[in-house]
Amino acid sequence: MKLKITVHGVPYEVDVEVLDAGDGAMQQASGPLPSVAAPVAPVAAPGAPAPAMAQPSAPAPAGGSGGVSSPIAGTVLELKCKPGDQVTQGQALLVIEAMKMETAIAAPTAGTVKAVLVAAGDNVRENETLVEFN
Repeated sequence: MKLKITVHGVPYEVDVEVLDAGDGAMQQASGPLPSVAAPVAPVAAPGAPAPAMAQPSAPAPAGGSGGVSSPIAGTVLELKCKPGDQVTQGQALLVIEAMKMETAIAAPTAGTVKAVLVAAGDNVRENETLVEFN
């Protein structure tokens, strides 16, 4: 049986065969197929560039001006800086636990810590400012 499907606006013609549950032999379908929802990966049309894959997230974004915000909601496990500390780009500032995984929050740039707005044990929301810089 031939079917025409459209994925992300690109039509495809496919041949479909249904396995007989009894003997495992291939047969051509004689009636309508049951509707089954399945995830579909992005497919590029012939000659088109491949679809973009999800990229890993960057270091924690700046919260407001001169700050670092939480990329995820979770619980602060450990502080690794205090006001007045000089930090380098990429240095861990604190650790957050979310869904039983620990995430180190790094400084996006070098600078001096002006204020740490959370404490160990605090619950934080996504995009909440955690640390401010001078």
